[in-house]
Amino acid sequence: MIFLALLLMLGGLVIINAIYAYHTKHIDSHFLSTLWYYIKLFPFFLSGSMMIGYGVKFLTKVVGNLTFSLIVSKGLEILVSVAIGFIFLKEVPSWRTAIGITIILVGFWILKGK
Repeated sequence: MIFLALLLMLGGLVIINAIYAYHTKHIDSHFLSTLWYYIKLFPFFLSGSMMIGYGVKFLTKVVGNLTFSLIVSKGLEILVSVAIGFIFLKEVPSWRTAIGITIILVGFWILKGK
């Protein structure tokens, strides 16, 4: 069940981040073309959002802790963002990226922890 939850979260995050990255790189900034792009991709947004939601729900059911599930989701989101940035925008991660990710996750854990 943990593998399914992580796979659902990862799939949803990849879908949504890839849509935004593709838009940044390949879609012009005119309102109507941007609107048409997002109208065509609405089913992908819906499925990606549901995948993330069910991934968090299943992980919370297994571990019994919503805070942990949200931290895992946020960590996956950051790693997917770095990977998508590398693929679409050719941004190469450095050691500073790893330190930044660590600081963000620790900060998120402190804020969500009780």
